[in-house]
Amino acid sequence: MLTDEQIIDSVSASTALSDNEKDDDLGETYSTVDTNAVPTISQMTKKVSETRNFLQSRQVPNHIWESFCDLENYINNIYFCSRNGQTKITDYELYMMWKVGLCTSPLWGSALYNKGYFQLQELPFIAKCATGVGVILVISFCIRGLSRAKNPAYLKFLDVLQRAENDMVATKPELMKYDFEFKSWPVEYDLSDTKSPTPKASPRVAVPQGAFQNIVSIPFRVIAYLAIHTFGIRLIYPGVLGVLQAVLEKGLLKGRTRLIEVYAGQRYKLKTVDGNSIDTMVLDRRSSYANGDTLVICCEGNAGFYEIGTVITPIEAGYSVIGWNHPGFGGSTGMPYPAQEQNAIDAVIQFAINILGFKVENIMLFGWSIGGYAVSWAAMTYPDIKSVVIDATFDDIMPLALSQMPSWLESIVKLAIREHANLDIYEQLSKYPGPVLLIRRTEDEVICIRPGDLSSNRCNNLLIKIFKTRYPCMCELPQVQLLHEYLAVTGVLQEKILEKYSIDDSICTSLLQSYISEFSKSYPMKIGQDFSPTEKNQMILFLAKKYMKDFKATHCVALPWDMFAVPWDVNVEPDFVYT
Repeated sequence: MLTDEQIIDSVSASTALSDNEKDDDLGETYSTVDTNAVPTISQMTKKVSETRNFLQSRQVPNHIWESFCDLENYINNIYFCSRNGQTKITDYELYMMWKVGLCTSPLWGSALYNKGYFQLQELPFIAKCATGVGVILVISFCIRGLSRAKNPAYLKFLDVLQRAENDMVATKPELMKYDFEFKSWPVEYDLSDTKSPTPKASPRVAVPQGAFQNIVSIPFRVIAYLAIHTFGIRLIYPGVLGVLQAVLEKGLLKGRTRLIEVYAGQRYKLKTVDGNSIDTMVLDRRSSYANGDTLVICCEGNAGFYEIGTVITPIEAGYSVIGWNHPGFGGSTGMPYPAQEQNAIDAVIQFAINILGFKVENIMLFGWSIGGYAVSWAAMTYPDIKSVVIDATFDDIMPLALSQMPSWLESIVKLAIREHANLDIYEQLSKYPGPVLLIRRTEDEVICIRPGDLSSNRCNNLLIKIFKTRYPCMCELPQVQLLHEYLAVTGVLQEKILEKYSIDDSICTSLLQSYISEFSKSYPMKIGQDFSPTEKNQMILFLAKKYMKDFKATHCVALPWDMFAVPWDVNVEPDFVYT
């Protein structure tokens, strides 16, 4: 990595490395640059000294000279402390200071008001403070511009970026050597260019009400709207918070560097139909791995980023992989409302099909936690998708939201969720006809309504609802009760239940193959109409074992690559005859 004297400190990234320089932490040649780079303290002191000489040669008003002297003393003090190892002013610290100040503004604002600082006679003092800050900002921007103009690394990067805007294909290998603010990355796929946009499903659920009820509910609807569009969506998707992203910035950069340097990833910028930019990472391994012909599109959790998220699991399993960040996460723009989530995953799939050349039937969807929503929508919209794997997810966000909020807010929470953040994974997944694998975390502290109670894991509810849709004849009350009993335990206790009911995999598979060969593979299947209660119990337990895998871990532990697999499906030979 370059030394502090060589780096142009940035507001959101760092400066370019030459091709021969190495990163001390990563051992890689992946370079970092920021299009909003600012100078080091030593550079600022040099520029301030030049400015002082200039001002001395001119007759300037006293108040301007005094303000400049104050600024010079301030910068010299910072430089002295920095040279003596006492402190280091970084973009992260400045950003955190700004965010903390903004978040605590009601407190210190009230304190200043109580002390009379907002009275008319105090306005000159406030104006002086504002002027001082303004002068510092103006001089800083001027110094930054001068430093950029004289920095060869930045000028080289700027030349590459300008050429990339005209010819991204030819220039991309050079551009991939730099990491900079993603807003300056050229758009490489614009979904608005697609002639047949994918129809979108509305996230809003209309509940029939009378005229009087509609009038009475107006205040609650207004409150629900304001709540979800201020703090609500940030509670559902905390990864959109700037403070969290600032804390994770170094980790995200390191993870992105690893994907590019170690796994030969390619970064892309996609534009959705609603104008959001989606930060995307592609690892095309079709020519180098046995599983490379299958593309796995990963959808992260509510505080997950592809740089440090689920993509590593299918990567280690040898698949081609696409990782992308939710709207408002990392380099992606927008906010993760349901409609924007739908547009984002739609852009990723269209990009995989139209630009990368993957066939729909060779695409798998992998979602973790709330990423199951984007997966379920994509599976519903693209029913020919090869298969779906969902890890540590839920059937519907409503029960989880109600369990975390005070009971007296229940009516507002329901309105806010159903009208503005209706993340009903089951409702969408039920319309997908392909293979599904659910991975349940047996120590999940997030998806369980009651901590430590496996029976309250909402993944259980998702499985039962899927069975009721796909195999209605085998989901009568006794079988549902048996499923609840089976799903309330794990490991050895589940094995005992399977032994108790004498589950024979070969017989159950043959029964399914016989039904499919005689009728079809479409859902809902009518299999089980003529089964005895015992046969129904055996079949439903067999299906539960195939549809769900247990992983002994908490919610945020990375899924091992050997647990990731193509979901189970019934394969029927053309000449199959059940005996």
